[in-house]
Amino acid sequence: MNGSTPASGSTGPSDPASPAGQARAHDDAHTHINTNTNTHGDTSTTDVLIVGAGPTGLLLAGDLAAAGLRVTVVERRAHGISNMTRAFAVHARTLEMLDARDLAEELVKGGTTVDHMDMFGRVALDLTRLRSRFPFLLITPQYQVERLLERRALAEGVHFRYDSALLTLRQDRDGVSAELREGGGTGAEGTTTLRTRYLVGTDGARSGVREALGLPFPGGAVIRSIVLADVRLDKEPEATLTVNGSGDSFAFVAPFGDGYYRVMGWSRKRQVPDTAPVELDELRTIAREAFGTDYGLHDARWISRFHSDERQAPSYRVGRVFLAGDAAHVHSPAGGQGMNTGLQDAANLSWKLAAVVRGRAADPEALLDSYEAERHPVGAAVLRSSGALVRLAMAHNPLQRAVRSLAVQILGTLRPAADKAMGMISGIGISYRAERGAHPLTGKRAPDLDLTQGRLYELLRRGEFVLVTPPDSGVGTPRGVVGAHWRSGRGDSLLVRPDGYVAWANNHPDPAGLGAALARWTGRP
Repeated sequence: MNGSTPASGSTGPSDPASPAGQARAHDDAHTHINTNTNTHGDTSTTDVLIVGAGPTGLLLAGDLAAAGLRVTVVERRAHGISNMTRAFAVHARTLEMLDARDLAEELVKGGTTVDHMDMFGRVALDLTRLRSRFPFLLITPQYQVERLLERRALAEGVHFRYDSALLTLRQDRDGVSAELREGGGTGAEGTTTLRTRYLVGTDGARSGVREALGLPFPGGAVIRSIVLADVRLDKEPEATLTVNGSGDSFAFVAPFGDGYYRVMGWSRKRQVPDTAPVELDELRTIAREAFGTDYGLHDARWISRFHSDERQAPSYRVGRVFLAGDAAHVHSPAGGQGMNTGLQDAANLSWKLAAVVRGRAADPEALLDSYEAERHPVGAAVLRSSGALVRLAMAHNPLQRAVRSLAVQILGTLRPAADKAMGMISGIGISYRAERGAHPLTGKRAPDLDLTQGRLYELLRRGEFVLVTPPDSGVGTPRGVVGAHWRSGRGDSLLVRPDGYVAWANNHPDPAGLGAALARWTGRP
């Protein structure tokens, strides 16, 4: 869950860094390409330094290393993935991106799928209508996602430095110098300096990278004193995903599949600081208010009190330094979009950084700028939608309840409205702005197309652009691009980016247009 701050002693992000303005600065120098991209053991210099080993940082690291870059990940925590986690929902678009890394099937096998999302206890969104290989919500703890991503990153040769904290960073025309303190930033341990071409902060809501850049993190708390726990239940809920609320409280229950359930509760009557003691009896009381039963919850493996912020950094890029995930945006837990949005940030940024470092970008600065141009509006949209959901759930006065009733009526009776809501929450409906006059498919998510060479997302596992054409188009496949043909006999052509979005499309063979698109996106005509 994004934007959440736990009680003292529990894991997770806390209060954001204090705002301090800094003008946006871009490094317009062309970088020297280091051709020695396989010496992962050399950690004094690296192509990309990632600060933060959560899901966003791990996916980014694995992608970059798979592309042949030297990658180092710095993490303040000691090594070991904790089972104390807030995120638990993996949406359809994220599963598609994991499928493109051959990880989705294993993750789905270990989780619980939900094909309907209850909205305010009165209408359910039918996720089976999603046009995806994964028309459901997957319930699985964040640490399972991290386990798969860390395994992949290690297999690709990513170098990890745990128990290390970023102290300072300095940029120049050729790279970034990052000063680190070993031992998690405490005690008298020595410091070391790493030199990197680019640095990415995926270090959460209290991002040291964002603070070092002097970037503000405007926003505030949207909901306070939420109690969250992983518990066992004596009585199994009737629905796989159980959500309900009264005028003064709401609660949520979801199974992890290992005998434990994630239970979250909020009560208007119990608004206390995050540091206030939290016991299971408090959560039982909230559950009874919301559900009429507490399902006999017991045996908490962890419990925490937190508040949820809505914040977004004004810039995701300052020169050679980038922000992604919670370091760039935090929002309410409504809709379970936090971890998903961060993973999609990483998928957008990874292939662009790889292209620049490998010398495969016609305009490196424009390509790197496109990360913020595409992902910042998505972060803002998630803030709006998740904020609206949590405010409707907390509706208390007659006007607010009337608005909620109208929203429920619209979702329940107008299928296009329900489909749009599902598309936003699941990520399936997210697209990127295309230039004026571009084909209508440009910037849209590409579904898992059935091609003569296999499924599209299987082909995307190679980490390259995929060119889809009719079998008799006569268009050759350039070096560094995966070629494929329609199985269905369609006559149009698509150039699909490594992150599964359409870079170029045409209804008829267009070698000149394709050449221009390839030159723009890959640096190769």
